[in-house]
Amino acid sequence: MIPTVDECLDLFDSHGMLDNIRDHSLVVSQVAVLLTEGVNRAGGNLSLPLVVAAAMLHDIGKTACLDNGRDHAELGRKICAGLGYNEVADIVGDHVCLLNNHLPDITENELVFYADKRVNHDIVVSLEQRENYIVETYGRNHSARIEAIRKNCLKWHQVEESLFARLEFPPEQLAEVLRENGSFFDSVRNTEPQPGAGRSCSCGDSLLIFRN
Repeated sequence: MIPTVDECLDLFDSHGMLDNIRDHSLVVSQVAVLLTEGVNRAGGNLSLPLVVAAAMLHDIGKTACLDNGRDHAELGRKICAGLGYNEVADIVGDHVCLLNNHLPDITENELVFYADKRVNHDIVVSLEQRENYIVETYGRNHSARIEAIRKNCLKWHQVEESLFARLEFPPEQLAEVLRENGSFFDSVRNTEPQPGAGRSCSCGDSLLIFRN
């Protein structure tokens, strides 16, 4: 079972997701949609509804984990699994470290993992910029912690290499291509009909901000 866009938005509300985490999640979703469509045009068989739901919900557990040291990916996995969204739960639980990777193949796991790494807050950035931000924010001048962060970041580049070998543009053009592709919600709704009238969403509603 995969939740619709409207159901994911309802979960944002029911779990008290902070505005900045909502904005991040929506931009990650925009990135994920673009990359999924590109992979599928190149012969892939990724599920767009699954990617969208997992991208939207990848940080569903984060608000509850702020300042207490809990694992937000694991909490997010439990939240999704508890609702019967087992496929989504697997991706949400794997979005930080990608322990269940299928490289050089690109599955929904790699796609959401990578999309998250390209978005710092609500701005599309390079992997290098995101890595530097994480080292500065979480490294805390602790050499072992910084080494662990840098080691995990190597996987980001491995995914990027495999992913963009399938796409029609290089990683450096991601933000530009996103700006040219319109609303993430329009793309999703045209691909997967939503039950009922639902709530109306647009690119403006989701505060999609892209800067170089």
